[in-house]
Amino acid sequence: MWNQLLEDVRRRFAAVRSWSAPHLEHVRAAAPWKRIGIGVGGAFAVLVVSLVLFLTFADWNALRPTVARFVSAASGREVRINGDLDVRPWSLTPEVRVGGLEIGNLSRFRDRGRFAGVRQADVAVRLLPLLIGRIDIERIRLDGADVALYRNANGQSNWQGKPGRPFNLPAIRQFVLRDGRLSFDDDVRHMKLNAVFNSEENLARRQNGLFQLTGGGVINGQPFRLEAQGAALLNVRRDRPYNFSADVRAGATHLVAHGAVLHPFDLAQFSADVDARGDDIADLYYLLGLALPNTPPYHLTGRVARSGDRYDMTQISGRVGDSDMAGRFSVTRRNNRPYLDANLRSRRLDWDDLMTVFGSPPDTHETASPTERAEAAQLASQGRILPDARLDISRVRKMDAHVQYAAAHIQSPHLPLRAATVTVTLDNGLLRAEPMTFDLDQGRITGTAEINARRDTPWTSVDLRLTHGRVEPFIPVANAISGSLAARIRLQGSGASVREAAANANGAASVVIPSGEVREAFAELTGINVTRGLGLLLTKDQSQVGIRCGIADFQVRNGVMNANSIVVDTDTMLITGSGSVSLRDETMHLHIKGDPKEPRLIRVAAPIAIRGRLRSPSIGLEGGRAAGQTGLAALLGTVLAPLAGVLPFIDAGLADDANCSALFEEARNNTGVRPSQG
Repeated sequence: MWNQLLEDVRRRFAAVRSWSAPHLEHVRAAAPWKRIGIGVGGAFAVLVVSLVLFLTFADWNALRPTVARFVSAASGREVRINGDLDVRPWSLTPEVRVGGLEIGNLSRFRDRGRFAGVRQADVAVRLLPLLIGRIDIERIRLDGADVALYRNANGQSNWQGKPGRPFNLPAIRQFVLRDGRLSFDDDVRHMKLNAVFNSEENLARRQNGLFQLTGGGVINGQPFRLEAQGAALLNVRRDRPYNFSADVRAGATHLVAHGAVLHPFDLAQFSADVDARGDDIADLYYLLGLALPNTPPYHLTGRVARSGDRYDMTQISGRVGDSDMAGRFSVTRRNNRPYLDANLRSRRLDWDDLMTVFGSPPDTHETASPTERAEAAQLASQGRILPDARLDISRVRKMDAHVQYAAAHIQSPHLPLRAATVTVTLDNGLLRAEPMTFDLDQGRITGTAEINARRDTPWTSVDLRLTHGRVEPFIPVANAISGSLAARIRLQGSGASVREAAANANGAASVVIPSGEVREAFAELTGINVTRGLGLLLTKDQSQVGIRCGIADFQVRNGVMNANSIVVDTDTMLITGSGSVSLRDETMHLHIKGDPKEPRLIRVAAPIAIRGRLRSPSIGLEGGRAAGQTGLAALLGTVLAPLAGVLPFIDAGLADDANCSALFEEARNNTGVRPSQG
């Protein structure tokens, strides 16, 4: 064959030489620049003629190894052509047909076998755009395509040369897929998927069908199912959106999307309406790659749009547990890491839903997943409050975030909370909530919280202040006590869960009642004045006595809150206390006793004991213990001496409080002891 081709070329060159011989003398006599131009033109003409002859008469099957080597060098993948190779160049849409095509992986993935195999591929390219360097594919038909996608734990994938670069095909006007298979193995998301895809359009009859991809597998050990379909792949144009829909089920998570690729088939430009529901938003990590907080069951809708490396979800609406949720978020990449920027809000926040973020399951009567109900039942059976849910350090370290959240109203049966705002930042494993504000019916809680997951064991710190509060909402007995309230708690501890961090906590916690009133019956009972205290209770007497100052100060070491001093000075009684509260085993053992400021006819000098688990403490007399009789002046000086520093610790304004400052001054004058200023 090659001998015949060469002989034909020789004959054609001889004819050209014979035709040009009479004109050579004229050319020699011409100007030099003309001779040069004619020579270059002749060489170009020979080259074009040679190329035309080559394309017309070449045996493409004989050239399969050469073509495969050329494509392999250009793509960085080993390419083999095991079937026929046929090229039809003389058309406005040149065509190539390849049989038995095998495409290998990039060098770093060669141990994964081949990247793709195609039983037969037909490709037609528009000629005119190709002449100006633009690839515009008129038609692709793939029969029996088998594609194996893989991404390793470092995020490197075998389908793209540059990590993080979006998948983008040239424009394809007609795309026919038959009997295709797709496998996807993702070490980042712990996902394995096996799917089939088809597009059964009939080019001759112009019958438009649908592109369909269906498959299943596992994601993080849970069953995974994917169904996707798109509009007909006939007459697809780059300037017209390509519509698609997808239905994804992974365990209890269910995502439905309806959208469009804006410029087919540039998958870096699309938008879709999304409906998502499941048992826990944190489960979306394996689908989205975002470290989201734990939540109760949710149902959210919104619109997702992608533009290059940026994802936006707007018009978010729905519920998380028993709380509504709205807002927007965006995801970009900073320092080669996902960065989440979100602004979310709730008209009504259920307090149990917020506590789920910290691993505490909702009450059994609230909206909860089966797993959360089981956790709540276990905590109740053990008489515990603090949850065991552990922070996944690996997830927190893989992304950064800036989230603003506001709740217009808070539903809480046990706390007088009204509204909340918080800004959360996540920076390379350091999670910080600052500022953090909770508005009460009266008063406000402000502060910061921080989890440092840069360490092997997370380090948690909390600093919260209550200012301008009232004591009434925190006392379950009606009309027992009233007055203003201020408090501060500052703790630090290591641990991967709330329970571990609390068990290792160090810090301080203090409460101050600068002024108020206490029901006289309760004040008298602390001194065990049987004839007066019980009598007042039995007659339902509502008489009040003034509180000059009340302070409770605890030092926290290794998860145990030891009372430095507890004192409530009323008009008729000086109430003092001692004891401890253990965050390690969630128990408390406190003693409260009262010393009357005037003689009592009958008085049992035994303190009241508050003990048992934090979840359900009991109150009773401390049997067998008699309180020693101490002079009030000496007692006042003893209990107040270490407390003067508590006021500025809680709030600098309390240091000048008239009632407590007067009490300190009285203790100093009566005992000669100057209270510590911290």
